[in-house]
Amino acid sequence: MKTLLWFLIGVIGGFVAAHFLNKDPRGHDVLTAVDDRINEFTGILADAFHAQEARLTQDGPAH
Repeated sequence: MKTLLWFLIGVIGGFVAAHFLNKDPRGHDVLTAVDDRINEFTGILADAFHAQEARLTQDGPAH
């Protein structure tokens, strides 16, 4: 239970810090850059997943 409390405090603290960081123009630019990199990474993962899914569908079911 104590671990859950510390986890929630960390998550809430992160949101508060991001909110204040986003108010500053330089902080907003940093968060935008981080968001762009996250979107690029998840896009690469999605493309790889869809390619693997297509390859497995093309090969047919495994026996």
